[in-house]
Amino acid sequence: PTPQVAQAPVMTAASLGLKFDGLVDAYYAYDFNSLPNFDRAFTTQPARSDEFNINLAYVGATLTQDNLRGRLALQAGTSVQSNYAGEPNNGSVSGPSLSRSIQEAYAGYRIADGLWVDAGTYFSHVGAESFISRDNLTYTRSLVADYSPYYQSGVRLSYQANEKLAFQLHIVNGWQTVAENNHSKMGGTQVSYQFTPSVGFSYSTLFGKEAEFRHFHNFVLKVTGEKLDFIAQFDNGFQKRATGSGSSSWWGAAAIARYKFVPTQSVSIRAEHYSDPDQVIIATNQPFGFNTSSASIGYDNDLTPNLKWRSEYRAYFASDAVFPDGASTSDTDSVVVTSLTLSL
Repeated sequence: PTPQVAQAPVMTAASLGLKFDGLVDAYYAYDFNSLPNFDRAFTTQPARSDEFNINLAYVGATLTQDNLRGRLALQAGTSVQSNYAGEPNNGSVSGPSLSRSIQEAYAGYRIADGLWVDAGTYFSHVGAESFISRDNLTYTRSLVADYSPYYQSGVRLSYQANEKLAFQLHIVNGWQTVAENNHSKMGGTQVSYQFTPSVGFSYSTLFGKEAEFRHFHNFVLKVTGEKLDFIAQFDNGFQKRATGSGSSSWWGAAAIARYKFVPTQSVSIRAEHYSDPDQVIIATNQPFGFNTSSASIGYDNDLTPNLKWRSEYRAYFASDAVFPDGASTSDTDSVVVTSLTLSL
């Protein structure tokens, strides 16, 4: 009889623990202030007015194995251009032209049960809202989200103590930066606790020298349910004054609720406030700095499992005239936006 030759196992992406994903988020927004250059101020999303454009498009691959993990995702869009506008351009082999194309690029190794170390560029550990709008309760992102880091580059140590309690420790280049702009690094921590399957809380920090020594504290409460989702966030930051004694401080708070009246359709509302009187984070050259409240209402419709239609109206009210409006400025602003998001 003819001997049987053993067949080598067929290797597939699934057997390797490899998963591919992608997204295209197309939008049209109209800002009711007059914007000569179409750029919207104090936001990363939607960043352009009276224009059909791509808010975010990305393709990614995620590796998940017993002792290895990692992700590589490349991106483009107006939210990317806006969010990475402050990326340092120090030297000839780094800077925003490289950094903004990389959404995440990190590799991780499991040291022990529940204990991982990751290194590279990855999403920030602070905040309740993702850079990927599809994953948020509202289409536009809150001021506390836009003015705290969405991404960071460095090393993180994460430990899942049990089903409820988790810890993180980070050493990163700086405050939302891939390219370095000084010879100091920032540290970061997070403690998160899941009280029940639907109620969780986290406390995150960032500390280290930027212009001066800065420490930042972020508190997030999340409640998820079959019909109602709710997020409350409070941020408070401090930075040593360059001249004189003491520290400058800023704070922000946001509350967001989403109600699903049918499984594929929902309404979201948000109220928020952000105050940066000494202009540590937001420079306005106005007496009150950036002291602004905002409210929004949105409607979401999952047309198919992979296609989401989102629309939102948002209004801003500031203590000073900080919003561009023609040749002058205004203390109010408002925007309406609609988008189609395809998830691959």
